[in-house]
Amino acid sequence: MNKTLRTAALALALAALPTIGGAQTAGNRAPIMWGADEVEYAGETLTLRGKAELVQGDNRFRADRISGFNQSGDSQLEATGNVYFVTPEQTIRGDRATYNTASGDIVVTGDVILTQGENVMTGGRLTYNVRTEAARIQGGSGQRVQGVFYPERDGA
Repeated sequence: MNKTLRTAALALALAALPTIGGAQTAGNRAPIMWGADEVEYAGETLTLRGKAELVQGDNRFRADRISGFNQSGDSQLEATGNVYFVTPEQTIRGDRATYNTASGDIVVTGDVILTQGENVMTGGRLTYNVRTEAARIQGGSGQRVQGVFYPERDGA
């Protein structure tokens, strides 16, 4: 892999693993590992295809395809197919996701499942801001938002 491709891969990976729920407080200085069955670099866009994965510390971003580009210092990632974002506290699953470093928003769409411990929420679209930890989940196409929440157990 040439130096330009390595640099682009690093730039993509640096923007790839946002903090969710404070999970990356120490992990943001951890090495960034990435892998895929195929890598393509064209212009400002780096694309990982086939079991695409970015890992930093305890955070993992995985999809069939992850593509990222840098524009005016802000990076954006787009992931499609079997998208997972996993931290020690949460797992977000969907069909498609975008992450914008400028706004800090991750938008996950299509059969969205958010789990935190035993608690589960489902819907059609999840918007999560990594800076404010504000989340909004919506239904879609006649789909309702649903959830199962377990109260904390004393002494358990």
